[in-house]
Amino acid sequence: MKKKIAFIINPISGTSKKKDLPNQINSIMNLDEWEKPEIIFTEHAGHGIELAKKFAAENYDVVVACGGDGTVNEIATGLIGSQTALSIVPYGSGNGLARHWGFSLKPKKAIEQINAGTSHPMDYGMVNDRTFFCTCGTGFDAHISHVYANSGHRGFITYLKYIISEYFTYKPYEYQLEVNGETYVQKAFVVTFANACQYGNDGFIAPHASTQDGLMDICLLDSFPMSSMPKLAWQLLKKKLDKSKYTHYFRSPEAVLKRSYEGEFHVDGEAIELGKEITVKIISNQLHIWI
Repeated sequence: MKKKIAFIINPISGTSKKKDLPNQINSIMNLDEWEKPEIIFTEHAGHGIELAKKFAAENYDVVVACGGDGTVNEIATGLIGSQTALSIVPYGSGNGLARHWGFSLKPKKAIEQINAGTSHPMDYGMVNDRTFFCTCGTGFDAHISHVYANSGHRGFITYLKYIISEYFTYKPYEYQLEVNGETYVQKAFVVTFANACQYGNDGFIAPHASTQDGLMDICLLDSFPMSSMPKLAWQLLKKKLDKSKYTHYFRSPEAVLKRSYEGEFHVDGEAIELGKEITVKIISNQLHIWI
């Protein structure tokens, strides 16, 4: 029996145009193995969740998110608990989950990977009542997510510009982390909860994180002098951030973070607002990914 696949395309994610994507899909997919692909464009925020749920209810084998981390988050959310697998053609600025799993950033090659793929079990995370699949957290990275979201500009260079400019005025907060039966109180520049190993753009905030172990890797990054930024950036890109004297790591299926303020947080790079107490946990093996 031929397998059923749907491609959900976000027309506005990332910086690349997608007008040729349907033709690429139809020319690459092996119709001896697959039924003719269903191809549909999202029309509004949240549409990806609706479409993914619809295709899962219709017993599709695979639903492909064609977009960035926000698109992946929507479509994966709609597939939780079903037998329909998520797959990805990356078009975003960061592409964190796609990079973690080894999807090519070239659409043609990513479609070829999907064409010859198999299904693998995968964990996902919950932060209060929101799903995440790659990373979430607060501190400087959440602040940058908010600045970036309101800038009206996209791309890695824009993101890097804000990292440098905002560093000089950002003030770290004190956090209370309850994890593995212990409580830790300290000021932190960044607090990240990682299901996958990176933010995106091969920035490995949790170099040893796995999406299949039922655990999240929690990183607390201390404040650091400007002179240490080049070394930290190198460690982030080379999967060596855990070697830094400024980082502290924990591994657990669940944690509670408490802070003195309500406000900035990010979920898979999306800027959101959360309260003073935040519960984060990993849900094991309730999603499938196809590659």
